[in-house]
Amino acid sequence: MDALEIVDNSLHIEDTASDDSAYHAADSAALLPRLSIFGLGYVGAVSVACFGDLGHRVVGVDIDAAKVDRINAGISPMVELDVPKLLRRGVAMGRVSATIDVRNALHETDISFICVGTPSATDGSCDLRYLQSACENIGAALATKEGYHVLVFRSTIPPGTTRNLLLPIIAKASGKEPGVDFGVAFHPEFLRESTAVADFFAPPKTVVGGIDARSIKAVADLYKDIDEDVLETSLEAAEMVKYVDNTWHALKVSFANEIGKICKVNDIDSHDVMEIFIQDTKLNLSPYYLKPGYAFGGSCLPKDVREIGHLARMAAVTTPLLDSILPSNHAQIQHAMDLITRLVPRRVSFLGLTFKAGTDDLRESPMLPLLTALAEQGVAVQVFDPHLDLKGSVRHHLAHARHSKNDGPDLATMLPEVLNQDLDAVMAHGDVVIVGHRTQDFQAAIAARREGQHVIDLVRLFDQPEDSDTYHGICW
Repeated sequence: MDALEIVDNSLHIEDTASDDSAYHAADSAALLPRLSIFGLGYVGAVSVACFGDLGHRVVGVDIDAAKVDRINAGISPMVELDVPKLLRRGVAMGRVSATIDVRNALHETDISFICVGTPSATDGSCDLRYLQSACENIGAALATKEGYHVLVFRSTIPPGTTRNLLLPIIAKASGKEPGVDFGVAFHPEFLRESTAVADFFAPPKTVVGGIDARSIKAVADLYKDIDEDVLETSLEAAEMVKYVDNTWHALKVSFANEIGKICKVNDIDSHDVMEIFIQDTKLNLSPYYLKPGYAFGGSCLPKDVREIGHLARMAAVTTPLLDSILPSNHAQIQHAMDLITRLVPRRVSFLGLTFKAGTDDLRESPMLPLLTALAEQGVAVQVFDPHLDLKGSVRHHLAHARHSKNDGPDLATMLPEVLNQDLDAVMAHGDVVIVGHRTQDFQAAIAARREGQHVIDLVRLFDQPEDSDTYHGICW
């Protein structure tokens, strides 16, 4: 392609304004939505450049006249590969301009992207002052515009901010009704500095949340030539996912660095280790362990986390991230216990006791601390687990438990008294039913439970969790 070609996962964009047809089969700018981009910082300026290159008429808006002047001159306000070329081309073709006039920019466009900065406040919270001020000005401009307009927030903000804070500001300032006179969407950005243009044209994902289907569609349609699989969701989920992404990336960096320190003191090439680690895309680089739920257990994870921590301590290597894993896991067990005790049960039924379904392994099962704690409180407990055989491997597993903190000796006495292989009888027993395995039998049992019987779901038993006062999901 003359205008744009992808080489080694990076974009090379020729600096030409004369012939745009190689990248765009036809210049259909008159048929495309007109866009205004509020805030010409990093995200805003990249968006102006890239949407202009897609053929849209784009107006950048900022209170900083110097930024406006630079955009109008086709000059990038920051250093970013290929943005200068795209801006020069957009300005030369009459697609890109900038202004400080909020009213004119909004009136002359169909969709507005709000990319105003939201820096951290001194207490670590999100400083929303600039965004609130922008919403007041946008709302005032919207008050005098005829026709439907879509507002798209891109600033990173806490979940609930768009619906509960920004939307009321705009509605009040405009005197108009959201969903009728104007649409509202939240569209997080995933642009990495130094590769932002490449990320725009080949996004890792495109996420759009909105107040209604019309708002979402208006934004999703902008990407029809870039990403056919736009992920549509709620405003709040779209707001939250940006935090999740960046926290995960930070966690990965810290994890790799702590592993690197342990490798170094043991004279191991850390890059060799991590290169092997990332070859596993079935487990290590997959969604398998990234589904919120109950604590981990079993014979491997707790043991190996403890032992790598010991390895680090013996070498005097500080690993605060690795050291936090087991306390975090214990906190999840306590969270489940808090959910249970809040209901003040007299009788509790467990569906599943092994550390995961389809196994008879009780070693460090996170269900065991719940069982023993409830028994110590005098709660009458019954357990159904079709794979538990007290004459088989369970004896070995209980011996293993003596070396952990799962009250092994008490369990050896308790289990024969509480285990009941009649599912119906166990279901009939409990005021509260604790679900520890995700199986079809347990789905049917919970769906048919008696009225008023509470459920603590530790495994997300159903894809769409039940909406009732007697259903309690641990993380949903």
